[in-house]
Amino acid sequence: MSDKSAGTPRVYICRHGETEWSKNGQHTGKTDIELTERGMQQIQASGSILIGPNKLIDLSKVAHVYVSPRKRAYQTFELAITEADRKKLAENGRVSRTDRLAEWDYGDYEGLVTADIQRMRKERGLDKERNWSIWQDGCEGGESPEQVSERVDSLIEEIRRIQGPNINGEKACDVVLFAHGHLLRAFVKRWVNIPLEFPLAMMLEPGSVGVLSYDHHDINQPAILVGIGLPSPPV
Repeated sequence: MSDKSAGTPRVYICRHGETEWSKNGQHTGKTDIELTERGMQQIQASGSILIGPNKLIDLSKVAHVYVSPRKRAYQTFELAITEADRKKLAENGRVSRTDRLAEWDYGDYEGLVTADIQRMRKERGLDKERNWSIWQDGCEGGESPEQVSERVDSLIEEIRRIQGPNINGEKACDVVLFAHGHLLRAFVKRWVNIPLEFPLAMMLEPGSVGVLSYDHHDINQPAILVGIGLPSPPV
């Protein structure tokens, strides 16, 4: 993506800060826990650096902010964006909580770490040829990859309707998402039309931000923006 594409709409994906369970590698889906003190500090630090006028996420260029209904994601939204800016977003109808951004429903695997899930399944005679993978097998008692893909696709379609008419920067229409590790990685795969079972290795640390956009100002060429230059300071 060249400088000529700087006005192309973007989607900023923001993972919530650290929780006690994320720190321990436990699968945290519907369990509604809060950020740790370190998690809150992560978000306050990244928010002050990345969000604001002439920063990576300039809220004057944002058409909508979508937030997961889970407490840890909403807490991240509240810490990352100032109270005054949150009020403006709400007054203009530019922020909403949506179940489409809720973390993967881990079902029977809620609270477990990956090694325990793999061991338990093998003890039951499952996964004889390979280890369990959430991207291929989903979660017993929870969601399948197809179910997660369906709700992510619904949100992507909505975002494309917002950004499509302004693909050349005619109107500011960036979008910001506050959500979760597995859900946001699923979102990235579907953004570039990759099925969830495709083995695309991605890392998204607590409190981190990723960027998606479009190549060649084309709504039909969604892209992962793997390198980004920060805005120049005002003269």
